[in-house]
Amino acid sequence: MQDDLDKITTRISQTVSCTEAEGPGNRYALWFQGCPLRCPSCCNPEYLSFQGGVLRSVSEILQEILEINSANKLTEKLTIEGITLLGGEPFAHSQFAAHLAREVQQHQLSVMVFTGYTRQQLEEQKDFWVDLLLTHTDILVDGPYLRDYPDTQRRWIGSTNQQIHFLTDRYAPDDPCWQKRNTLEIRLSAEGQLVVNGFPDPNLSSLWRGKFEGKIKK
Repeated sequence: MQDDLDKITTRISQTVSCTEAEGPGNRYALWFQGCPLRCPSCCNPEYLSFQGGVLRSVSEILQEILEINSANKLTEKLTIEGITLLGGEPFAHSQFAAHLAREVQQHQLSVMVFTGYTRQQLEEQKDFWVDLLLTHTDILVDGPYLRDYPDTQRRWIGSTNQQIHFLTDRYAPDDPCWQKRNTLEIRLSAEGQLVVNGFPDPNLSSLWRGKFEGKIKK
């Protein structure tokens, strides 16, 4: 199995090792490079191309996630409780994403996925890897981001058309965490790159885009 995971690769545009802005608890967030959809007002237009990013394997990402939790336990820092897959479009990288989701769930971590497709569209594809990714997803947030319909009631959700699907019983829709306001996180990487992830106030989104073009990670 390890050899297989070494061979399964795709292009990753960005990772954040521990965030509270991309789902319940502390999470490892991963943005895929490449999306076949061309939704107006896409949150991350720089991630639409299937060129760019860094080619990484499932085994490499899995090892990174497990090492983060191992190191955090030793230093008594908060461990991550799951991963969040974003894009780009995770279901355009479904083989990679399905393997990663299955592996992290075997280590008792949860999986949250944001997709521009609807759940119905994904199920109608009748694709093995798409179905496997859905099987190993705890929370699915589906539908394109619509800038003109910002969601101000549900945390982590960009626009009111998007639906939250609880595909396992690990999380509940009545959990108070969903009623909190969206948050924004700003980091300075070791390479000196400013990374912003989460949702800014809709009235300030153009300001953030202007200052940090190419650096905002939804």
